[in-house]
Amino acid sequence: MRLHDSVTWRRSDCEPWCHHGLKAVRRWCRVALLLTLVLTAGCGRQQAFPSRPLTLICPWSAGGGTDRVSRQLAMQLERRLGVPVNVINATGGSGVTGFTRGAKSRPDGYTLMMMTVELSMLHWRGLTDITSRDFAPLCLLNRDAAAVFVRDEAPYQSLSELEAAIREAPSPLKASGTAQGGIWHAALAGWLDSRGMPADAITWISLNGSGPSLQELMAGGLDIVCCAVAEADALLASKRVRCLGVMAEARLATAPDIPTFREQGADWQMAGWRGLGVPVDVPADRLEILRAAVDAEATSEEFREFLALAGFDHSFQSATEFAPTLEQQDRLFERVMTSEALGGVAADAEGGMMFPMVITGLLVMAAAAAVTSHFRSGQRLEASVSNQRGTRAEPVQAAVVVVAVAAFIATVDLIGFWLAASALLLLLLMRFGTRPLQAVVISVLAAGFVQVLFAGLLRVPLPRGVWLDG
Repeated sequence: MRLHDSVTWRRSDCEPWCHHGLKAVRRWCRVALLLTLVLTAGCGRQQAFPSRPLTLICPWSAGGGTDRVSRQLAMQLERRLGVPVNVINATGGSGVTGFTRGAKSRPDGYTLMMMTVELSMLHWRGLTDITSRDFAPLCLLNRDAAAVFVRDEAPYQSLSELEAAIREAPSPLKASGTAQGGIWHAALAGWLDSRGMPADAITWISLNGSGPSLQELMAGGLDIVCCAVAEADALLASKRVRCLGVMAEARLATAPDIPTFREQGADWQMAGWRGLGVPVDVPADRLEILRAAVDAEATSEEFREFLALAGFDHSFQSATEFAPTLEQQDRLFERVMTSEALGGVAADAEGGMMFPMVITGLLVMAAAAAVTSHFRSGQRLEASVSNQRGTRAEPVQAAVVVVAVAAFIATVDLIGFWLAASALLLLLLMRFGTRPLQAVVISVLAAGFVQVLFAGLLRVPLPRGVWLDG
């Protein structure tokens, strides 16, 4: 009886534990099955390229010439490729922000870069190490000569009158057209130098493109804008601005009434250009698909008509022709941007990464101060044992968060945003005490909501994982 009673007691004692243990095993089996289905969904499925939206990065503000060209080409590529092509205006840092984002994008063919002449200039100013060699060229789209604009009510009727006003003004006139050291700044500074005036004879206001510059000119905040004729076509047509000259070898076919600088006694020329590229190392098969699509649309009658109506020059070059042009432009601006005359234009003591570096440094200092203060308070002699245990646990929790976020960043391109975000949330929720089933549901739904919001409604492409990229 004693043995029987003992066995009976042990079974009854174990039944609750067995019951909960089996429930836990079943719960984790369901979680493992769900994750397995997610991981294998789409495995082995080959999709034609492109199978999802493309991103076209424009390094200048909306409304300017580069933005207009970008959006027209994106519209045409959407029809040809059968997927959305989203134009993203990644402005800032005199173009450094956009070019860096394009060069550092995943080389899968889904990110296109609207390359402009500043790409051949910025590294000579010491603002970035990104050059045209960080991109595989697709094609050259157009070239546009620089021109000088003033408000229609301005007293200057010719280039010589503007030159006299610059020389005689009690304080420097204000000018813009792009960011500090950009192509239009270099063009205007080069003209000043050719006329025996220093680059700082005018005050250059750094703005992100011709669109904001022309708006500021009309508002009275600027006296001069230097940009392409096509970028000011609407204001020219409405006679709200006056073009005093174009820095071209001959008068433009789209604006035959505007005299060249040479006609007015100033032997100075400079032009900007726009082209398309993708990050280096894009697979050859995808590169060929993109080049074929871009060549077809950039040489189409529709694109030619758009450029003509907007006053843009059409100077198409295929990838094989565009590559040596990029090398030639790089050598040209090495001489221009490092010359003594334009040294003031190229100078930029802060550099494009100054403020991100300062912010990062401040964050590191703040984190170090917080950790130091935390450990000091945890080592006080009067703290109880329980408090000491708590202070030891808190750094562990912080470390878990840091490691989880780092793992998310490292794997998001490989496994896709939804899966990486779900795993990150699941880990953090369970680490901080959420029940496993609740953590799984919350993680999957929250990550899915963000995916639908950005990739679906806002049309911002998110990483989908290597097995879904085709």
